[in-house]
Amino acid sequence: MTPAPVEVDPEPTAPDRGRTARGLAVALTALFVLVVWLTGREITRGGGNLHLRDGYVVVGPFDVVLSPRVLLAVAVAAAIVLWGPALARRLRWRTLLAASTVGAAAWAVALAVSSGWGRLAEPMASEHEYVVEVDRVQDLSTFLSTFIDSVPVGSPGQWATHVSGHPPGALLAFVLLDRIGLGGPGWAAVLCIAGGALAVPAVLVAVRVLADETAARTVAPFAVLVPAAVWIATSADAFFAGVTAWGVTLLALAAARAPSRTGYAQALAGGVLLGLSLYLSFGLTAAGLLALTVVLLQRARLGWPGVVRVLTVAAVGVLVVAALFTLGGYWWFEGIGVVAERVRDGAAYDDRAAQSTWFLAGNLAAGAIAAGPAVVAGLVGIRGRLMWLPLASLAGMLVSNFSGLVLGEAERIWLPFVVWLLPATASLPARSHRFWLTLSALLAIAVEVTVRTPW
Repeated sequence: MTPAPVEVDPEPTAPDRGRTARGLAVALTALFVLVVWLTGREITRGGGNLHLRDGYVVVGPFDVVLSPRVLLAVAVAAAIVLWGPALARRLRWRTLLAASTVGAAAWAVALAVSSGWGRLAEPMASEHEYVVEVDRVQDLSTFLSTFIDSVPVGSPGQWATHVSGHPPGALLAFVLLDRIGLGGPGWAAVLCIAGGALAVPAVLVAVRVLADETAARTVAPFAVLVPAAVWIATSADAFFAGVTAWGVTLLALAAARAPSRTGYAQALAGGVLLGLSLYLSFGLTAAGLLALTVVLLQRARLGWPGVVRVLTVAAVGVLVVAALFTLGGYWWFEGIGVVAERVRDGAAYDDRAAQSTWFLAGNLAAGAIAAGPAVVAGLVGIRGRLMWLPLASLAGMLVSNFSGLVLGEAERIWLPFVVWLLPATASLPARSHRFWLTLSALLAIAVEVTVRTPW
């Protein structure tokens, strides 16, 4: 018998004592972004080069492109604002997860085509992206064992920019997509959009496990309408976000169900996905903080021995992936050293390093834009176990930020972390949901219309 739809009543009317604090937090964040933008503009006008393609926080010049196509994004946003919160309360749980995935993909696509119908595939056809290198890969074993040889600046057959800046797993994903008959920029774009959209149900499942279903249902429309969708269609980091998100969520499920065969199987699967993420982007090493957090939050139930067992099983999954790549000829630690050297030898590094202090702030400002005002407002009131997800995400971003290797383009680099800031929106009062959803949508549309982002 099919269970009846779940309907969660909105919270009762009560004085909103946190409204001033939320408003102040959003205002201060907006001021911070503005100051960073103005400072970046002055650096550029003074002869500095941020290598942000004439942008001052996010990549891309200010160039307004307003066409009737933007009405599609407006229509999607309006539908989510008007009906999203109510549907999130009433749909069956599995239906909500599916609807959230479809909604997130629709929102990302609607934003992308606002700048032109060809914008979905166009970014993946860039000379700097992965697709241009797919045909170079013939034998996979030779590819892995010789990958590092073409990473250094000036090396024979130097890989395209994004390929040489990542482990081989990133290019390998697009190669395998091509091998199953789904080659070219169009299918690459589909993979990226699907990855970004599938991160949404992963976050909702984790919120349900660590808090409750009511909190997860609250987060759902905010996860769909997040401004980061501007860079989900189409950036490979969106694909990375989906892989990493499900790795973290499987660990959360494992910790909630262990000790059991199902729990340990989920821990192993989560470890495999997190292991794969390490071979997609070196920066996802910091996502280990999220994985550790979702397990530690179950310490009271598992005890320390149980925590260690779950993490050990997950570590086995990570090591299996590492072993396969190592046997194939690619040593991760050598790879990260070569990439770090390549970054330092790159054409943009000296200019960006000269402004490294600015980038510490600029990267966070880009992250604030991607997360949006609803997340900032939600961070003010988040309490209980759920607050550890955004805190772990912020910690991961700070670790990456202070590594010195994240200098610009952070709005896409942060995608795997931004999705874990979304649980903060569970703290927003029900009567304010449409207001914060509207602000998030307006910010995303404004960025898409005014900035010629390459993603």
